[in-house]
Amino acid sequence: MHLDGEEWKQQFADIKVEAWRLETLPQYLVPHEEEDFAAFVAGRPTAPYLSSAYTERVSRQRAEGKHNGRVHIVRQPLSAYLRFEFSRYYDVHVQAGDDIRILDVTDRENPLADAPDFWMFDRSKVVLMNYETDGRQINRELYEGDAAPFIEYQRIALAESVPFREYVTGGHRA
Repeated sequence: MHLDGEEWKQQFADIKVEAWRLETLPQYLVPHEEEDFAAFVAGRPTAPYLSSAYTERVSRQRAEGKHNGRVHIVRQPLSAYLRFEFSRYYDVHVQAGDDIRILDVTDRENPLADAPDFWMFDRSKVVLMNYETDGRQINRELYEGDAAPFIEYQRIALAESVPFREYVTGGHRA
Protein backbone atom coordinates (compact mmCIF):
# COMPACT_ATOMS: atom_id res chain seq x y z
CA MET A 1 0.00 0.00 0.00
CA HIS A 2 1.32 3.43 -0.95
CA LEU A 3 1.03 6.34 1.48
CA ASP A 4 0.37 9.92 0.35
CA GLY A 5 -1.18 13.12 1.61
CA GLU A 6 -3.07 12.93 4.89
CA GLU A 7 -2.42 9.20 5.24
CA TRP A 8 1.33 9.90 5.17
CA LYS A 9 1.11 12.86 7.58
CA GLN A 10 -0.93 10.73 9.98
CA GLN A 11 2.00 8.31 10.42
CA PHE A 12 3.92 11.09 12.19
CA ALA A 13 0.92 12.35 14.16
CA ASP A 14 0.22 8.86 15.51
CA ILE A 15 3.65 8.03 16.95
CA LYS A 16 3.61 6.97 20.56
CA VAL A 17 7.39 6.89 21.13
CA GLU A 18 9.51 7.34 18.01
CA ALA A 19 9.71 8.23 14.31
CA TRP A 20 13.09 7.25 12.84
CA ARG A 21 14.61 7.51 9.36
CA LEU A 22 17.53 5.93 7.50
CA GLU A 23 18.73 8.05 4.57
CA THR A 24 21.06 6.31 2.15
CA LEU A 25 21.24 8.60 -0.89
CA PRO A 26 23.63 11.47 -1.64
CA GLN A 27 20.76 13.47 -3.18
CA TYR A 28 17.02 13.83 -2.75
CA LEU A 29 15.31 15.92 -5.42
CA VAL A 30 12.36 17.46 -3.60
CA PRO A 31 10.10 19.77 -5.61
CA HIS A 32 9.66 22.39 -2.86
CA GLU A 33 13.47 22.66 -2.51
CA GLU A 34 14.28 23.16 -6.20
CA GLU A 35 14.55 26.94 -6.16
CA ASP A 36 16.64 27.13 -2.97
CA PHE A 37 18.87 24.26 -4.09
CA ALA A 38 19.48 25.93 -7.48
CA ALA A 39 20.35 29.19 -5.69
CA PHE A 40 22.72 27.32 -3.35
CA VAL A 41 24.51 25.64 -6.26
CA ALA A 42 24.79 28.99 -8.06
CA GLY A 43 26.12 30.68 -4.92
CA ARG A 44 23.10 32.99 -4.64
CA PRO A 45 21.61 33.87 -1.22
CA THR A 46 18.29 32.43 -0.09
CA ALA A 47 15.86 33.42 2.63
CA PRO A 48 16.88 31.85 5.93
CA TYR A 49 15.16 28.64 6.91
CA LEU A 50 14.02 29.10 10.49
CA SER A 51 11.17 26.66 10.97
CA SER A 52 8.54 24.59 9.20
CA ALA A 53 5.61 22.33 9.97
CA TYR A 54 8.24 19.59 10.38
CA THR A 55 10.30 21.45 12.99
CA GLU A 56 7.17 22.53 14.84
CA ARG A 57 5.96 18.91 15.01
CA VAL A 58 9.38 17.64 16.14
CA SER A 59 9.57 20.29 18.85
CA ARG A 60 6.04 19.56 20.07
CA GLN A 61 6.62 15.81 20.11
CA ARG A 62 9.90 16.21 21.95
CA ALA A 63 8.06 18.21 24.64
CA GLU A 64 5.62 15.27 24.84
CA GLY A 65 8.52 12.86 25.44
CA LYS A 66 8.54 11.43 21.92
CA HIS A 67 11.68 10.95 19.84
CA ASN A 68 12.41 11.88 16.22
CA GLY A 69 15.69 10.82 14.69
CA ARG A 70 17.57 9.85 11.58
CA VAL A 71 20.91 8.62 10.34
CA HIS A 72 22.19 9.79 6.98
CA ILE A 73 24.86 7.64 5.32
CA VAL A 74 27.39 9.84 3.52
CA ARG A 75 30.65 9.62 1.62
CA GLN A 76 33.22 12.40 1.08
CA PRO A 77 33.31 14.53 -0.89
CA LEU A 78 29.74 15.41 -0.02
CA SER A 79 27.38 15.96 -2.92
CA ALA A 80 26.09 19.48 -3.57
CA TYR A 81 22.74 18.35 -2.23
CA LEU A 82 24.23 17.11 1.05
CA ARG A 83 26.15 20.37 1.49
CA PHE A 84 22.85 22.21 0.90
CA GLU A 85 20.92 19.98 3.31
CA PHE A 86 23.60 20.24 6.00
CA SER A 87 23.82 24.03 5.75
CA ARG A 88 20.14 24.79 5.30
CA TYR A 89 18.15 22.25 7.30
CA TYR A 90 20.03 20.02 9.67
CA ASP A 91 21.08 22.51 12.33
CA VAL A 92 17.54 23.96 12.52
CA HIS A 93 16.13 20.43 12.78
CA VAL A 94 18.58 19.55 15.56
CA GLN A 95 17.57 22.70 17.44
CA ALA A 96 13.94 21.56 17.18
CA GLY A 97 14.86 18.22 18.75
CA ASP A 98 15.54 15.97 15.77
CA ASP A 99 18.36 13.54 16.65
CA ILE A 100 20.30 13.69 13.38
CA ARG A 101 23.36 11.49 13.07
CA ILE A 102 25.87 10.95 10.26
CA LEU A 103 27.40 7.64 9.24
CA ASP A 104 30.41 8.50 7.05
CA VAL A 105 31.58 5.52 5.00
CA THR A 106 34.31 7.32 3.06
CA ASP A 107 37.22 5.23 4.33
CA ARG A 108 35.43 2.07 5.37
CA GLU A 109 32.94 -0.53 4.32
CA ASN A 110 29.32 0.57 4.55
CA PRO A 111 27.74 -1.61 7.27
CA LEU A 112 24.31 -0.88 5.77
CA ALA A 113 25.12 -1.21 2.07
CA ASP A 114 21.98 -3.28 1.44
CA ALA A 115 19.61 -1.28 3.62
CA PRO A 116 16.86 0.70 1.89
CA ASP A 117 15.73 4.22 2.71
CA PHE A 118 12.91 3.96 5.22
CA TRP A 119 10.95 5.52 8.03
CA MET A 120 10.12 3.39 11.06
CA PHE A 121 7.37 4.33 13.47
CA ASP A 122 7.42 3.00 17.05
CA ARG A 123 9.75 0.21 15.94
CA SER A 124 6.75 -1.63 14.50
CA LYS A 125 5.57 0.09 11.32
CA VAL A 126 7.99 0.55 8.41
CA VAL A 127 7.49 2.71 5.34
CA LEU A 128 9.92 2.14 2.48
CA MET A 129 10.98 5.35 0.77
CA ASN A 130 11.44 4.41 -2.90
CA TYR A 131 13.52 6.67 -5.15
CA GLU A 132 14.85 6.89 -8.68
CA THR A 133 18.66 6.76 -8.89
CA ASP A 134 18.76 10.58 -9.19
CA GLY A 135 16.91 11.01 -5.89
CA ARG A 136 13.40 11.69 -7.21
CA GLN A 137 10.83 9.96 -5.06
CA ILE A 138 8.81 7.17 -6.66
CA ASN A 139 6.53 6.43 -3.72
CA ARG A 140 6.19 5.60 -0.02
CA GLU A 141 5.29 1.97 0.50
CA LEU A 142 3.93 0.50 3.71
CA TYR A 143 6.08 -2.56 4.44
CA GLU A 144 3.94 -5.60 5.20
CA GLY A 145 6.63 -7.85 6.74
CA ASP A 146 8.42 -8.20 10.07
CA ALA A 147 10.06 -5.00 11.34
CA ALA A 148 12.97 -6.94 12.92
CA PRO A 149 15.45 -6.36 10.04
CA PHE A 150 14.73 -2.62 10.19
CA ILE A 151 15.20 -2.53 13.94
CA GLU A 152 18.61 -4.14 13.32
CA TYR A 153 19.40 -1.55 10.62
CA GLN A 154 18.56 1.13 13.18
CA ARG A 155 20.76 -0.48 15.82
CA ILE A 156 23.73 -0.64 13.44
CA ALA A 157 23.16 2.89 12.13
CA LEU A 158 23.05 4.37 15.62
CA ALA A 159 26.11 2.42 16.77
CA GLU A 160 28.20 3.40 13.73
CA SER A 161 27.22 7.08 13.41
CA VAL A 162 28.00 10.33 15.20
CA PRO A 163 25.72 13.26 16.07
CA PHE A 164 25.41 15.79 13.25
CA ARG A 165 26.99 18.67 15.18
CA GLU A 166 29.92 16.48 16.19
CA TYR A 167 30.35 15.47 12.56
CA VAL A 168 30.42 19.03 11.19
CA THR A 169 32.69 20.34 13.94
CA GLY A 170 35.05 17.38 13.80
CA GLY A 171 36.79 18.40 10.61
CA HIS A 172 34.27 16.80 8.25
CA ARG A 173 32.46 19.97 7.23
CA ALA A 174 31.79 20.12 3.50
